[in-house]
Amino acid sequence: MKELQEIIQQYYTYLANNEACALATVVKVDGSAYRRPGARMLVSENGQLTGAISGGCLEGDALRKAQAVIFKQKSSIVTYDTTDEDDQKFGIGLGCNGIIHVLIEPIQFEEVLNPIKLLEIALGKRETAVLLTLVDLDPTATDQPGTLACIQAEESHLSSRAQKLSHLNQFIDDTAYLTSLQSSIIQKIASEETLYCLVEPIHPPVHIWLFGAGNDTIPVTKFAQLLGWEVTLIDGRKTHANEVRFPGVNRIFVRSAEDALEGLSADAHTVALLMTHNFEYEATLLEGLLPLPLPYIGILGPKKKSLKLFERLENKGFAIPHERIYGPMGLHIGAEGSEAIALSVLSEIMAVLHHKPAGFLRELDGPIHASL
Repeated sequence: MKELQEIIQQYYTYLANNEACALATVVKVDGSAYRRPGARMLVSENGQLTGAISGGCLEGDALRKAQAVIFKQKSSIVTYDTTDEDDQKFGIGLGCNGIIHVLIEPIQFEEVLNPIKLLEIALGKRETAVLLTLVDLDPTATDQPGTLACIQAEESHLSSRAQKLSHLNQFIDDTAYLTSLQSSIIQKIASEETLYCLVEPIHPPVHIWLFGAGNDTIPVTKFAQLLGWEVTLIDGRKTHANEVRFPGVNRIFVRSAEDALEGLSADAHTVALLMTHNFEYEATLLEGLLPLPLPYIGILGPKKKSLKLFERLENKGFAIPHERIYGPMGLHIGAEGSEAIALSVLSEIMAVLHHKPAGFLRELDGPIHASL
């Protein structure tokens, strides 16, 4: 998410300076690779890179090819085969063992819905959007349709070229299916052997409702910003909840527990962290949080504190959705100190939202990305 945000931001810098650029997108991977389909890198005519398509082994060559695309103003597909261990050019340094297909598109500023603008639309609302990218994997192909459409629940945004391509109709017509996808898929176009469509859901960034403005919440906000997540900070003390202590936080509210949730809107990508160190404040908060569709509610502190909160609410007639409440919150990684605890908590949030067990990767039987 952070990578896409940075690409969009850099695009506007190039636009302001009239500096030509191209977008490189991983569209298909066979075997193992550091990045998966949907990884992107923006390349300027002067060689500046934003984002990445690998762990570093492909960027140099992709940069040169992107500059050629900028010069010719014509999209191309580049295939990197890292399965040959005798190949000293790619993959050997990282131990890659896959075939990576990368689409490189020149960005035309005058195109109203160029690939970057479609990305921006996809990130513009707190709802899942789907990007459609059409590619011909034949290395001799002279035409690459490229990133053509952004599909949202209520509307579709099609580039001028997309409106002329019948190939996309089968995807655009099934909006409900598209917006239900959790991860990218690439589908062969039935009528063409080498023509594929990358169907890529773009989910809203995680939004943390962070209750508590003590020193231990500062690392949470910093790590969240590194991930491109949004943070709304709420505390009853104006001496603590302010921009001086929490620069870069999206929103800061000084509120009592009774008013803490006023005007807040939850969705499937919103989580709540109770870190106030104030039992009564959090007991009131939890009453308001329980009915909301939050996939994760974290409670800082010992387990007996959470059990005491549950007991109070049950005595008032509330049913406790234990499957959505994590108290104590965080992964059991031996965290000590506010920075390590923040790492533990945000890692748990990511595991919960991705429906992962948060175990050791070495214990997986198959590829790391097999079930993403």
